[in-house]
Amino acid sequence: MALDSALLDILACPDTHHAPLRHDEAAGTLTCTECGRIFEIRDGVPVLLLEEARQPEAGAAAE
Repeated sequence: MALDSALLDILACPDTHHAPLRHDEAAGTLTCTECGRIFEIRDGVPVLLLEEARQPEAGAAAE
């Protein structure tokens, strides 16, 4: 399920830096452009909880 582009424009990382998120439709994730945390999209709803986010793999830099 695709996310609305207007929603994607306002979503931000829930950490204190509130950086924009990059959408990967194929993977069903949102990735923080600053810290690299990966947030799942479940049933069309972004799960923006820091404690449920995946950390980027070692050596992978946020773009």
